[in-house]
Amino acid sequence: MTQSIQPARRGRPRAFDDKTPQNVIKSLDRAIQVLETLAGRDKATLSALAQDMGESPATLYRILTTLQIRGLADLDETDQTWAVGAGAFLIGAAFLRRTALVDVARPILRTLMETTGETANLGVERGDQVLFVSQAETHATIRAFFPPGSLSPLHASGIGKALLSRWGDARLDRYFAKTPLERFTPHTLTDPDALRADLRLTRDRGYAVDAEEKNIGMRCIAAPVTNAMGDIVAGLSVSGPTSRIDTEASPALAGETLRAAHALSRAMGASPDADA
Repeated sequence: MTQSIQPARRGRPRAFDDKTPQNVIKSLDRAIQVLETLAGRDKATLSALAQDMGESPATLYRILTTLQIRGLADLDETDQTWAVGAGAFLIGAAFLRRTALVDVARPILRTLMETTGETANLGVERGDQVLFVSQAETHATIRAFFPPGSLSPLHASGIGKALLSRWGDARLDRYFAKTPLERFTPHTLTDPDALRADLRLTRDRGYAVDAEEKNIGMRCIAAPVTNAMGDIVAGLSVSGPTSRIDTEASPALAGETLRAAHALSRAMGASPDADA
């Protein structure tokens, strides 16, 4: 009897299911942890990173220097702080290039920007933050700017609150239990009950409003985007200065934002009869 030999699958060894420590490169894993920690903050000193991660400064310095050589980390010589480098975005952009959401959203964002005259943004959930993945920037002199790769807390952004508004009570309870609601301006909602009330209002009207809750002088209107299964996959928003997005202009901008979110939801497979 002839025994058939199954060809090895390309791209992984025979023991590809083995996730035991012997198959984990510890130094690489530690470097990725450093990069993830950097991504969670705008910038950090070596000593602050060492304290947060429980690592020695000497070990972290070697890792950061290696990341810097590859363009994955940057050192600001002025204040001696480290931040994620442009190389990390270039690698992440490879993921975005194969993500249908970003490609499908691009013309919709452009149309929303042209219709409203304000910057249009697309963001997705990343832990307890919003990751901005695409933007159509207005040509106005004073404008909001959230470049792809930027992060913002869920509780202090229009897109973040649009996403939170669709979470169930149990998931919100877990979120409030583990996530401190940091105050950025006098308008930031840092009380869980106040934020819950705002999320109920967001759910009822279909869109969220960031009224100078992250940055003084800036307002944002956002709506959630769904897919064919009805899952929330992203948030879409317009943002700009309060001098243009005031209480009088907000209803019209909210209508345009909702129309754009519905269009993107339909493009992602959502039913035409389903709201975003």
